[in-house]
Amino acid sequence: MSNDPRRALLRHFLAALAYRTQKALRGAPPQFADYDPGARVRRPRELLRHMTSVLGYARTFFLGGTYRAEPLDTLAAEQQRFHAMLQELGALLASGAPLRGITEEQLLQGPFADAMTHAGQLALIRRLAGAPVPPENFIFAAISGDRLGPEQSEPASPDAEWPERPT
Repeated sequence: MSNDPRRALLRHFLAALAYRTQKALRGAPPQFADYDPGARVRRPRELLRHMTSVLGYARTFFLGGTYRAEPLDTLAAEQQRFHAMLQELGALLASGAPLRGITEEQLLQGPFADAMTHAGQLALIRRLAGAPVPPENFIFAAISGDRLGPEQSEPASPDAEWPERPT
């Protein structure tokens, strides 16, 4: 197990990504998976597959090779694959596996940050689809570098006021 504080922070970042992604997907109506926001924007299922591909690219800096996520039939299947990739990256970070050709900082500024941007896009698309994600104060969210799977905590500090709440 690596004691490198940079790697511990990266694992925590992956846990925040897991939490925010599940928050954007939790309680979404079934039709959300293939909601078309227009303007050639990826649909939620496609966006989640892309997030897995971005993280698969990050994995290549540990293991070599290439990664391409072929489309899966359901959003649930895409979610399972996404979280499996997070767990694999978390394990590589924890093991102290060496990075090939990049630093931990580059891993964060590149594929990890890119994936977090897409988690925000999922939340935005939920709003466009008419099923906005309830707001919360993420500072108090129960996020742990050991929890990278789809089973994420409920909000610890949901906003008391939600002016945009759907009626």
